[in-house]
Amino acid sequence: MTAPNAETVRPDQDARSPAPLLTVRDLVKHFPITRGVFRRHVGAVRAVDGISLDVFPGETLALVGESGCGKTTAGRSILRLIEPTAGDIRFDGVDVRALGGEALRRLRRQMQIIFQDPFSSLNPRMTVGAIVREGLTIHKLAEGQAANARVHELLDEVGLRADVASRYPHEFSGGQRQRIGIARALAVEPRFIVCDEPVSALDVSVQAQVINLLEDLQRQHRLAYLFIAHDLSVVEHISDRVAVMYLGHIVELADAVALYREPIMPYTQALLSAVPVPDPTRERQRIILSGDVPSPANPPTGCPFHPRCPHPRKDEACTRLVPPLEEKAPGHFAACIKQPPTAVSWAEQQAAGGTSPPERVMLASPAA
Repeated sequence: MTAPNAETVRPDQDARSPAPLLTVRDLVKHFPITRGVFRRHVGAVRAVDGISLDVFPGETLALVGESGCGKTTAGRSILRLIEPTAGDIRFDGVDVRALGGEALRRLRRQMQIIFQDPFSSLNPRMTVGAIVREGLTIHKLAEGQAANARVHELLDEVGLRADVASRYPHEFSGGQRQRIGIARALAVEPRFIVCDEPVSALDVSVQAQVINLLEDLQRQHRLAYLFIAHDLSVVEHISDRVAVMYLGHIVELADAVALYREPIMPYTQALLSAVPVPDPTRERQRIILSGDVPSPANPPTGCPFHPRCPHPRKDEACTRLVPPLEEKAPGHFAACIKQPPTAVSWAEQQAAGGTSPPERVMLASPAA
């Protein structure tokens, strides 16, 4: 069985499928821990510890997990907003880590980011027009009246009036600021965008509007998204495939429908059991994990999840062996050295508790 970190791409790819736009292999980012006057190196925070993934043109790959699992660090390392410790990153066949100076700046036109916090990601000293126009100026895409016209076009595309260009970020709500951030990312006509929890700081009703906007823009421009999030109901709505992270590792990777209906890893099952169901008459059997997430500065040996794993067949081997990400079902990868419970058995366990597998939670349409 082929794992995603092999030279071949995802298992459902055939000769007619497009090549991946982004390929990441064995990405590592460790932050050194130093002590004393001479800043002696005494350890490292293993924020990202060897992840591999592909993102295809026009698709959304969601990267999910608990806070602190390394999602944001992975996204920023891919863009080289922070320098990776090790690993291979290729965008459209180009070695991203080998670039520097002008070559890296040209590539960054193709790879943009939408930040999590719309209140801190916009320069309060710049007008909205200047913020959106900055990318056009840096990459010499437009200037003068042409640049102003393009700014107005971008603002209209994200649902804002052209006259907001002369105003400042503090004059807008969180949802409006995030639309400005999206317009800024779109200005340079990218092909790939890292969406770093773009709706987590917004009200639920505004989240729906921003998610639908991102989907519309993806269809119009054939954008590829790496969508980082912890809200699994949002992820199910927008993603094509989902990668689940735990303590710097990808522990499960599958098509979104398969992962939500047939999760393999006990960790993924626990996450899905916590997704609220919009029906007060239905009960759900929650899977409560014991203990806390281990520190990435002192991760456990073997499987990173073994100290909290409720798997009935967990044994001493789990504490010694690091499980590879292997194909457990067609197109469905999981990192577990034990034969995992099948999706049917998981569904049966849920049904035995008076529940059924998680339903798809759809977001509301944008307000008129």
